[in-house]
Amino acid sequence: MLEGPLAQTKFVLAKALKYGLRPILLLNKVDRPSVSEEMCNEVESLVFDLFANLGATEEQLDFPVLYASAKEGWASLVYTKTPLDNERNMSALLDAIVKHVPPPSASLDAPFQMLVSMMERDFYLGRILTGRVSSGILHVGDRIHGLRKIGGGVEKIGDGKVIKLMKKKGTNVVPIDIAAAGDIISVAGLATPSIGHTVATVEVTDALPTVELDPPTISMTFSVNDSPLAGRDGTHLTGGKIGDRLLAEAETNLAINVIPGASESFEVQGRGELQLGILIENMRREGFELSVSPPRVMYKTVNAEKLEPIEEVTIEVNEEHVGLVMEALSHRRGEVVDMGPVPGNVGRTRLSLTCPSRGLVGYKSVFSSDTRGSGFMHRAFLTYSKYKGPLGNVRKGVLVSVGLGLITSHALTSLEARGILFVSPGMETYEGMIVGEHSRDSDLDVNPVRTKELTNIRAPGKDENVRLTPPRLMTLEEAIGYVASDELIEQVAWNLRGSRFARHTKGFSRWKAFGKPP
Repeated sequence: MLEGPLAQTKFVLAKALKYGLRPILLLNKVDRPSVSEEMCNEVESLVFDLFANLGATEEQLDFPVLYASAKEGWASLVYTKTPLDNERNMSALLDAIVKHVPPPSASLDAPFQMLVSMMERDFYLGRILTGRVSSGILHVGDRIHGLRKIGGGVEKIGDGKVIKLMKKKGTNVVPIDIAAAGDIISVAGLATPSIGHTVATVEVTDALPTVELDPPTISMTFSVNDSPLAGRDGTHLTGGKIGDRLLAEAETNLAINVIPGASESFEVQGRGELQLGILIENMRREGFELSVSPPRVMYKTVNAEKLEPIEEVTIEVNEEHVGLVMEALSHRRGEVVDMGPVPGNVGRTRLSLTCPSRGLVGYKSVFSSDTRGSGFMHRAFLTYSKYKGPLGNVRKGVLVSVGLGLITSHALTSLEARGILFVSPGMETYEGMIVGEHSRDSDLDVNPVRTKELTNIRAPGKDENVRLTPPRLMTLEEAIGYVASDELIEQVAWNLRGSRFARHTKGFSRWKAFGKPP
């Protein structure tokens, strides 16, 4: 905590204050030689200002402060670097938790209610719902039903009988016959309720309050892979299987929305390209082949005005990298809100910015390159605001294959001067495949399968001396941020990181691709 409030600190604190919780401030790492009491006071002031800016109440502003060294295993109510031997423990922290954190309120006499926080499927039991019992007692065989809030009312979503109760003891799941308020249990017997819904006895008609999730900010279209190389490596190829997998994911992952579209395609909405990239990677490991559109920002229209999602970005970089970062974000419509040194870190600068979500797509890899891997970036959804206008030029043109067959080293030798290659000799290519990034802003058609003419074959050749620059191999996350609006990513099962693009122009498909050979 001695670095001051970080971006994730602000995000979590805002959620805690919203639900009326009273935090405890723990300043860790006070045993370091560079830490002084003045530095701790400065951090404490920064935290107080953060509480005030987030709208904390008078009671929440009166937070207790402790000083600790997690490495050495002690906490203290007063600033010290060398506590007494009988005080080198965590008793002060435990006492503060007991004193300031109220115990959960639960009644055994009230009807049974439980908010579902996890869900899984079992081949024999069906849907298994896990959560903490808020009130009442539940037995095996009791009649229960599901409830969910819709608008200002409550909707009943299925009823049934408890066929099995389970509870975890360590890492083992054991069956039980009865559960009471405060227990964390798993219930089998209902087929409809999901995460965020309330499970209760049949006489209960009110649903428990749920945690509000941030709205999705981007969407991508998942569809069947119909490229010339489709079907060679994957086992799940049809639109039906892709749709079943996506709908199953949406049941257990509330941050994802799946909307069926036309031509065996599905619009998947999420809160960032990393989240959707993880889903694509999981499907790849399961043997799926699919084509994916580039991320699209989800706009809103209010009073005939176009609004777009704005994210709050916190960045920590070395002083020599500040200029590069600010220049790159200015092209992406980023606006600096605050800038200053990082407490306790000489030579480090912290930037607070607001930036449209579309401007941050693909920026992570650029940020890592600009800061030589030494930078830290955190982003979180802030609000919807007026459309900021088009972005600056953030990508050059590409080298597009016009040939079909195996890529040759002879052809790549002459293409190296045109830009950065994404492919190596021996890879298969086809018409429209992306084989590299052009050194200019325009696309360039090239022939990477061109072979050396066989005339005058007695002349001494130098093919054995051809040395090519290693190709640039992108990760899936980099590919998601790289694709243009008229291109697609083709994710195939044999390649962990390789992706292929497709461009749709004038009524027909031109496939573009890059990747590493199997």
